[in-house]
Amino acid sequence: MGTLAYVATVSIDGYVADADGDFQWTAPTDAVFAVHLDRMAEVSTEVLGRRTYTLMGYWDTYPDAEDRPMAEREFARRWRGIDKVVVSSTMTGEELTSDRARIVPDLSLAELRRVVERAKGMVEIFGPTVAADAIRAGLVDDFRFFVVPKMVGGGLRALPDDVHLDLSLAEHRIFDSGIVYLRYLPR
Repeated sequence: MGTLAYVATVSIDGYVADADGDFQWTAPTDAVFAVHLDRMAEVSTEVLGRRTYTLMGYWDTYPDAEDRPMAEREFARRWRGIDKVVVSSTMTGEELTSDRARIVPDLSLAELRRVVERAKGMVEIFGPTVAADAIRAGLVDDFRFFVVPKMVGGGLRALPDDVHLDLSLAEHRIFDSGIVYLRYLPR
């Protein structure tokens, strides 16, 4: 049985994208990318929405060529090696870039529990829209945030408004760029 983790890169005021949908400010530094690379070693399954899956499709086709950075090549290998559950009512199978991906038109909590129960490692739920119901239901075992020292003033919130959880800080790290990594576990 796996565990369910929610990971987000978030502005200091709590958003994963600004009011225009821009999230370019979330691009990781090399040091932060190294943490993402380590994190991906734990992940066996990724649950994500259509837009995020399309964006991450970049890693399904990333060239494993000597002229590319080793860390990016390794991230791509790890990404290609995990199962993906794409939550979308509009996407078709022809749009999948990985043979390890499947589409779920509607992610019920029962379906998410099945995904976690069948997983051999960490199941990562990526994106606040996809993760909101799991967070509300208390299904998330591990919260990991990369807090960027930027205020965007509005946009897509990282966490749903109507949730009350008591969390315990399990890990933290401060990067030279000012980005802070915070990992919380429910008490």
